[in-house]
Amino acid sequence: MSEIKVKNLTKKYGNITAVDNLDFTFAAGRVTCLLGPSGCGKTTLLRMIAGLEKPTHGRVFVDEKDITKLLPRKRNIGMVFQYPVTYRGISVYENIELPLTRQNISKNKRKERIEEVLELLDLKEHRDKDSSGLDIISRQKVSVARAIAYRPDIIIFDEPMTNIDANSKIQFSHFFKTLSKKLNQVIIYVTHDQTEAMTLADRIALMKDGRMIQCDEPRTLYNEPEDIFAGWFLGNPGMNFFKAELKDKGNDTMVVSDCLVRSLTICSRVLKHNVTIGIRPEHIKAETEEFTNSVKAKVKRASITIGGQFLMVLDVKGIELKAKVKGSCKALAKARYIWIELPGDKILVFDQDKQRVRADIV
Repeated sequence: MSEIKVKNLTKKYGNITAVDNLDFTFAAGRVTCLLGPSGCGKTTLLRMIAGLEKPTHGRVFVDEKDITKLLPRKRNIGMVFQYPVTYRGISVYENIELPLTRQNISKNKRKERIEEVLELLDLKEHRDKDSSGLDIISRQKVSVARAIAYRPDIIIFDEPMTNIDANSKIQFSHFFKTLSKKLNQVIIYVTHDQTEAMTLADRIALMKDGRMIQCDEPRTLYNEPEDIFAGWFLGNPGMNFFKAELKDKGNDTMVVSDCLVRSLTICSRVLKHNVTIGIRPEHIKAETEEFTNSVKAKVKRASITIGGQFLMVLDVKGIELKAKVKGSCKALAKARYIWIELPGDKILVFDQDKQRVRADIV
């Protein structure tokens, strides 16, 4: 199996840097999702890997082979785009066969490959149909089948679910998960949709301003963001952040001074006196009555959200934060004031450079 490495990869358009000195490895046998907002550089990175854009600096390697200057057709990369690419007036079988005719393989070998992907993608019943008459999911499957039958080293999916409806997205997600396990090769999946990334990826490479912010397994990226941007971008809504002052207690121990937090002690040698505290909305403990270490919060509004939970917007002495509570806790949603706690084991600490600080919290 092949792997892709990019070294010092940079792409500039005049004064704009789309990809900024990137070093990264796309591992063999894994689905790596490039995630980030529009303009973060993920599509530019993809296009340089595919040979559709020339880097300003840096190199692209497949295993140890430098492919930076190779033409796209010589890179052995399969691509699936936002819109299903199928050819009207010919059958599904002929659509899949078309790129294979450029390879020096026999007709029987082509037939073997096509039958294999028709079986793999559950397209056998559509084998002789004109692809233009198929629904959008089936047409996208034909696009995937054509890419797979070509036997590329790498397959790139460029936001393949952007233009399909919600039900079709669910179907495509199930299909993609099954497919990726069977292929067991380098798959790069590009999206701006965090739900897609969390569902489909073995690991997520989060990008911002042309740089790789963090790359981890989905759950690790969600629970252990290394940067404030990662905490904010992932989640619906993202992580709560608020400024806090640290008071020196001696022996490399600091005490948080803030109206939201009580009895929180941080042990760290690297912290300065001002930090940012982060916590996920679902990790905030909430009750209708006062309890140990709780603070009083005003309920500004509450609404039902995904999964039947209540999303509550709270105010504590001018600090706004969001909390998610179970749908069974209707009394909380109806209250004007509630009591909340930010558990120490759920709090993350970020320094003045917005980077996470590994601190023992007691």
